[in-house]
Amino acid sequence: MSETTLRRSGWVMSALFALFMFGASALPKLAGMAVAQDTMTALGWPDAPLILIGCMEVGFTLLFLYPSTALLGAVLMMGLLGGALATNLHAHAGLYSHTLFTVYLGTFMWTALWCRDPRIRAVFPYAR
Repeated sequence: MSETTLRRSGWVMSALFALFMFGASALPKLAGMAVAQDTMTALGWPDAPLILIGCMEVGFTLLFLYPSTALLGAVLMMGLLGGALATNLHAHAGLYSHTLFTVYLGTFMWTALWCRDPRIRAVFPYAR
């Protein structure tokens, strides 16, 4: 696969990741939607700081999208996703549908970064 195709694929994947994070994850928290509070209550966090979590999601996603800070954004986002994974494990949420979703999402994010940044590919080479 050519360098141009890899970069374009990485940016498309990054855009899809960002759209999900902004629209499906951060927006309900920042807009005060009942679904966000209900979900956190069901997970055992009835007094969760939804605004703070939503701001972190937006901030980390923006860091991930900006090329100079993409690695920092990815690392911080993985910390956030790790907390979500631990919360789902603690709440005995469905393994493949809820708990491992953060692993799927993190893998997608890192694959996007790997595709769009040759420096990441140099650290994690893919042998054919």
